[in-house]
Formats: sequence, C-alpha cells, structure tokens
Amino acid sequence: MGLALLYAYRSQTPSVPEVDISKAIQDINAGQIKTVTIIASNATLEFKDTSKGKEQTTLQEPDTLMAKAIADYNASHADVVALRIGKDSQTLSVVGSIVLSLLPVLLIGGFFFYMMRQAQGTNNQALSFGKSRARMFIGNKPTVTFDDVAGVEEAKQELTEVVEFLKYPEKFSSLGARIPRGVLLVGPPGTGKTMLARAVAGEAGVPFFSISGSEFVEMFVGVGASRVRDLFDQAKRNAPCIVFIDEIDAWGVALRLVEQVAHAGGADADE
Repeated sequence: MGLALLYAYRSQTPSVPEVDISKAIQDINAGQIKTVTIIASNATLEFKDTSKGKEQTTLQEPDTLMAKAIADYNASHADVVALRIGKDSQTLSVVGSIVLSLLPVLLIGGFFFYMMRQAQGTNNQALSFGKSRARMFIGNKPTVTFDDVAGVEEAKQELTEVVEFLKYPEKFSSLGARIPRGVLLVGPPGTGKTMLARAVAGEAGVPFFSISGSEFVEMFVGVGASRVRDLFDQAKRNAPCIVFIDEIDAWGVALRLVEQVAHAGGADADE
C-alpha cells in the first residue's frame, strides 16, 4: 500500500523540461511565454501555446536577467507576461517524500507489532486457563453482617460458632476442638445463601472467596482440577478465610455424566 502511494505521488508530479536561463529569456523576448512563476531559485515558464506546455530553469542569485527580460517585454508589448512569486514548497515535498518512503516500513512494523500483541494475549490466556476464577472480597472491613440477613435465625445461630472460631481460634484449640471442614447451606435460589456466607466473613473480618461450582467443570481434562488446586492455594495464602462455592450441585450432575461415559467406554470414572 505504501509503495503504491509513493508511486502515485511521484507519477502525479508532472515532468517539466529543464532549460538554461538564456533559452528561457529568448522565449520571453519572442513573446511565447504567458506566465512566469518563481519559487525560490526555480522559475517555471508557461507557454501561450498550450501544446508546448511548460519549461523551467534555475535562477542565479541575485536574479536580474529574468526580471529585466520580463520588464523590457512588458514595457513594449500589450500582452504582458504575468509574473508570480510562489512560496517554497520544496521542504514540504521533501517531507512528503520521506513520509511516503517510510510508510511501508511503518505499516509492516505495525502489522508485526499487532501480531506479537495477539500472540502474547493468546499465551497469557493459555497460561491462565487453569487459574481459579474466584472473586475475592476483603473482609477486614465488614460490609455484610448477620443484621443484613433476615428470616434465617436458626442458620445464623448455627453459624455463630464458626464466626467465634474464626475470630478467637485459640479459645477452641485450647479445648481440643476443631472447626468443621465446611458448612453446607441448602435452599432454593434466592433464599440468601450467598448473603449468609458473606455475613459470616463480615462478622469474622476475614477474606471471602466466591465461585460457582460450574466453573470447576470444564470440557478439557484436568482444567477443573487445576482450578480447584489454584483456588485452595489462594485460600491458604489468605488464611483464615471463607471459600463459598455456589451451585455445588453442578459437580454431582457432571460426575454422573462422567460415570456414564466412563462406563460406556470401559474406563474408570476417576480418570
């Protein structure tokens, strides 16, 4: 594309024959010139006969011959030669040529940069494929407490001991008591199970991890297990904390499907 633009830019520049200044003055005195345009040290002469087009010459500094020839001709002829002084566009032409010359390099470099960014993003996604997608809520400043949960007084009473253990573990460990490995919250959707779990973390002032059980079940072998390991690694680094797994029944559905497939294929369900 850049080469095409460069070629088009150069092809649009008209080719004007170069003559010496004596030939240009001779054409002026012969009455063949209609307009003289001077830009810096270049003079472009336009013929009255359009079939001849234009010619150009280079002026010497200081220029007196061209100006004197035009003045003498205009003094003795009715059809005067128009003299135009233009701005120097050579700098702009040079800049335009440089930009157009560098355009292919910039386009190719931009293309490779884009491809490298895309490849880097793909690698990052591949490396994070087995990472847990758990959302962490810091609990050192409780935002949800038992006061925000209504209608489940018995459940809150049962969870009070869990809060006490998280806040004062040494009181229980001195008696040889151990906290349960987990608490199963059962109920229809919308009954406040997630809110209740966040309230436990808020009351105890510990971090709260929330993730859906369906995110552990993947079509690729080993991805779900990798996410389980990563989640509990994060929990260990932030212990004590609460790990809330929503829709845990998705594991049971997936396990039944795995058992059916394994049984049909003669493989072990653990695989």
